[in-house]
Amino acid sequence: MAELVDAPDLKSGVLRGVPVRFRSVVFSLEISYSLFSTSYNHLNNTIMSSKLSLAMCGCGSRARTYSNIAMDLDGQFEIIAGADPIPARVDAVRETSNNPNFQSFSSAQDLLDQPKMADIMFIGTQDNYHFEPAKKALELGYHLLLEKPAAQSIDEIKELAEIAKKYDRKIVLCFVLRYTDFYSKVKEVIDSGRLGEIISIRAHEGVEPFHHAHSFVRGHWGKSAESTPMIIAKCSHDTDIISWLMGSPCKSVSSVGSISHFSEQHAPEGATDRCTDGCPHTDTCTYNALRYTTDRESWLRMIYPDPIKKRETQEVVDWLKVSPWGRCVYKCDNDVVDHQQVLMEFESGASATLSMTAFDSGRTLEIYGTKASLRGGDAIKQQFETDIVIRDHYAGEIEKITLPKPEEGEYTGHGGGDHGLISALSGIIHGTAGSASSLIETSIESHIIGFSAEESRLQGGIQVSI
Repeated sequence: MAELVDAPDLKSGVLRGVPVRFRSVVFSLEISYSLFSTSYNHLNNTIMSSKLSLAMCGCGSRARTYSNIAMDLDGQFEIIAGADPIPARVDAVRETSNNPNFQSFSSAQDLLDQPKMADIMFIGTQDNYHFEPAKKALELGYHLLLEKPAAQSIDEIKELAEIAKKYDRKIVLCFVLRYTDFYSKVKEVIDSGRLGEIISIRAHEGVEPFHHAHSFVRGHWGKSAESTPMIIAKCSHDTDIISWLMGSPCKSVSSVGSISHFSEQHAPEGATDRCTDGCPHTDTCTYNALRYTTDRESWLRMIYPDPIKKRETQEVVDWLKVSPWGRCVYKCDNDVVDHQQVLMEFESGASATLSMTAFDSGRTLEIYGTKASLRGGDAIKQQFETDIVIRDHYAGEIEKITLPKPEEGEYTGHGGGDHGLISALSGIIHGTAGSASSLIETSIESHIIGFSAEESRLQGGIQVSI
């Protein structure tokens, strides 16, 4: 019988159970492994510790929010450049970047005319100008952090996905709800089997009346042709979450909705064209634009030409006299809905509904499984003082899940999803992130559902096959 020693444990270098005559081979393997392990670990640590550089194409409120978060994540990111037709917005990103070599551009085109200068380009232009800069940036070799919606049509979105595949680039869509503690926990509960087979999901989004007027009546998303339909511009977050949680392709959609309130026929008697024109209803109107100088002042940072400058009240009033945001909400040129219902059928046999209304605030979610049901969101938190409530069908027992509260002063935009997305971005680009990542190939379903829902709505609620 051959003399034995310990067999090789290549990590520890100990030999156990190997014939003596094979020792030299084992030592050779051991050295090779050691060299490989050292090289791999060095390379992996280098990749994960190196900064990713960002160029901001569009320096509006989303770009500034992500820039602030990125710079708070010590050592992960550096901001190289910014482009926007409003110089003050670029200056705001420059100041955040703390980069003496930051490069400013007055338009997306000027930025895209340059050779590639960063690892990732954030596309934060208006909805109707996502596709062209995104396409050009991919061709230049950028990975993309692309604000939703990805483009104005399914064909454009599919083309972007194909271009990314061609150039081996990644497109991360800003579906920030995937990165929140709340929806991450819901997904964890579903994947654990706690609810059994999912039979139906009911989701609700209350946009909040002033928010709706700000963004979808007076604002950039008030006209569908200049942006995208409401169900895409606002609720693609929700269709993405439904698709992600359901884990099954959607096979058909039907939808109804309309403008029921924000039209001239609902203007109170004597209402003026602008809130600054001496309207007799300013003291009682929910949508009084002069509230931008009082309790709704925080909304100005998203739309005011200079986001940094200290604003005097009279200066804001003068701006409202000529700005779209000073108009009476009943006398605008808006055409997107103020309420909509969407019914989805999935290949698994499950169904889901989504309701959107301007006249409520917050998101609520209900999931009905064969073993248990789950309820969560803003309405549940108000009622039960907890984040998630699970009811077991067999025992009838109620389980409450309360998520950690954010620290005082901590930024919690989109329920913490903004911070979650940027924190996960490095891992997504390096290929080390989990299944929650909102890469375009895993998130395109939300757009397909949304555009199909609008097609159905415009045709009176017919069922649209996907």
